[in-house]
Amino acid sequence: MREKAASIWRIWTGRALTAVVVLFLVMDTSMKLMDLPAVRQTMAPLGWPAALGRPIGVIELVCLALYAVPRTAVLGAVLLTGLMGAAVATHWRVGDPLFSHVLFGVYLGVMAWAGLWLREPRLRDLLPMVRSAAHLVRSSETPTGERP
Repeated sequence: MREKAASIWRIWTGRALTAVVVLFLVMDTSMKLMDLPAVRQTMAPLGWPAALGRPIGVIELVCLALYAVPRTAVLGAVLLTGLMGAAVATHWRVGDPLFSHVLFGVYLGVMAWAGLWLREPRLRDLLPMVRSAAHLVRSSETPTGERP
């Protein structure tokens, strides 16, 4: 019963983290696609031409769509990680504050991967955070199944 409760908690926590990431990216992408003056004004100090706001929004939209669909969520997370890396590099290059601007992409990327890891059992199997005792027993056996 404890495992089922832990599983439900894990899934809902993963969904909540995923929802935070998706909602933020929907807002950010929408602002870029609508070509709002605020987007154009913030592009120049970052060293990007104002006209690139909309194309970056399209790239964000594609990454977001892939992340939001369960079947392609891992690919979406990989692409979002690259996008967030570019944001980190951009803010670092212009000397923005570390914790509020530079690392924001890291925070978002960690939430995206944590949400995916918590809600996707196949990803937990691929990237286990804790190895089970059964795994330790299996890894100490010889190829014939005998213990050393």
